[in-house]
Amino acid sequence: MKQADIVCAATSSPTPIFDGTKVREGTHINGIGSHTPGARELDTAIITRSTLVADSYEACLNEAGDIMIPIKEGAIDKSHMKAELGEIVTEKKPARSSDAEITIFKSNGLAIQDAATLSSYSASADA
Repeated sequence: MKQADIVCAATSSPTPIFDGTKVREGTHINGIGSHTPGARELDTAIITRSTLVADSYEACLNEAGDIMIPIKEGAIDKSHMKAELGEIVTEKKPARSSDAEITIFKSNGLAIQDAATLSSYSASADA
């Protein structure tokens, strides 16, 4: 973890899969696995150290143990989520404020993401 630039967590683990205190500055994490209220891949340490970008605020607050558990613990509140992915893509909000910032994209697997990916894939396959 101390040397990774990008970490992709894509498991169904009910408990954190690494120690968030060991993630170096500037790392980006994709948390795309666990997405139920009682399960999480990411520990409270990495959540509190990171800038969070959600696929959906609503989904993260109702489905993502990675976010819900630290809120329940009192480590963060819902304002800790900086942006939704759409706000970053449309440049309504910046993705990163410094090279040292640790960022997390928390995905809950929204159908719109699947549809956009399929649409993009279909268009490139037709070319």
